Amino acid sequence: MAKVTLIGAGSVIFAKQVMADILSFPELQDITFSLMDIDAERLRVAGLMAKQFSEKRGGKARVETTMDRKEALKGADYVVHAIQVGGHEATLFDFDIPRKYGLKQTIADTIGVGGVFRGLRTIPPLLDLLKDMEEICPDAYLLNYSNPMAILSLAALKSSGIKYVGLCHSVQHTSEKLAKYLEVPWEETNYFVAGINHMAWFLRFEHKGRDLRPLLFKCLEKLEIYNDNKVRFEMMRRLGYFVTESSEHMAEYVPYFIKREDLIGKYDIPIDEYVRRSIRNMNRFEDTKKTLESGNDIEVKLSHEYAAYIIHSLETGHERSFNGNVLNTGLITNLPADSCVEVPCLVNRNGFQPVYVGKLPPQLAALNMTNINVQQLAVEGALSHKKDYIYHAVMMDPHTSSELSLDEIWGMVDELFEAHGNLLPKFK
Repeated sequence: MAKVTLIGAGSVIFAKQVMADILSFPELQDITFSLMDIDAERLRVAGLMAKQFSEKRGGKARVETTMDRKEALKGADYVVHAIQVGGHEATLFDFDIPRKYGLKQTIADTIGVGGVFRGLRTIPPLLDLLKDMEEICPDAYLLNYSNPMAILSLAALKSSGIKYVGLCHSVQHTSEKLAKYLEVPWEETNYFVAGINHMAWFLRFEHKGRDLRPLLFKCLEKLEIYNDNKVRFEMMRRLGYFVTESSEHMAEYVPYFIKREDLIGKYDIPIDEYVRRSIRNMNRFEDTKKTLESGNDIEVKLSHEYAAYIIHSLETGHERSFNGNVLNTGLITNLPADSCVEVPCLVNRNGFQPVYVGKLPPQLAALNMTNINVQQLAVEGALSHKKDYIYHAVMMDPHTSSELSLDEIWGMVDELFEAHGNLLPKFK
């Protein structure tokens, strides 16, 4: 009987999906879930939900809840990491302080000053988790879902030998969206995607051997499709390839779209979008809590999140492919070796096997590098506790550098260090 430990199980909406997906496999219905969170009330609700899911599948799954991370890791085979350090309050700091300086953001969880500080808050507990795993469950797999994915993954992979992969749903969601645009069954499509997290590229997209990429360019003239994803289609028009993450994300990874009000309007860019999502997520937690406490069933649809499929493959030997965030060990030859890349990976009983990609088209590698620069400097600062690297990371950010002066960047970074206070380690 495998044991899956969920670190951050109080992120109830995500935990719900992972547990439901896992229990959809008959071979995994006698699994043990160990739910861990630092918020007692959220943990209680997650436990109620897990028990309901187990009962609906015959009651074979065992459910443990604990606020002690080391206890949760005992006997773990798989550790799913999904935490948000500082919660909604820290998110507001990440948006409100940059806005004072004239810097607008949409999601602020990947790069940019918001992504960098989210990474600085999250790297210390992630490294603590890795140390605990080395001591308690050294053979377990760590499946990370927390953002900023590339920054956290690079810090983890440079710091520990634990079997690690970073997981995101942008490849699956985008492939489904592209299939819908082109009116082909998603299940019949085939694609090859590589790059970095949130900025990987559909190098191949096919239906029954037919190249669909030329049809995507025809979508540029179909306003009902183009208007659904203006930033991504505009980047495809210029670069020749479709990117994996949404237009609201992509807009803040590059210097072209948020720099003027007319561009924000033209490309329908939702400023402060993540703040609204954070509020919605808090409301969804309260709704879930009321449903469970009233004895009603939680509705859930199965998803294409990778975690359950990976665990099933590792347990049964059923081979699958997924896109994972791993260290670039020569996988993409025109990106740095000390960067985190998102590439196809095979998984079976032997673990993960990342797939060799070779060279990306040079324009794609060049744009990836503008984000990798920020990621590498942020990780260097986080691991060395040297503040200068954090200034440099934000200074190199494409969107920030298109909007702010050096003095403004330094002042903004200082204010964010002060605002986040004890959520950050001491920097020098």
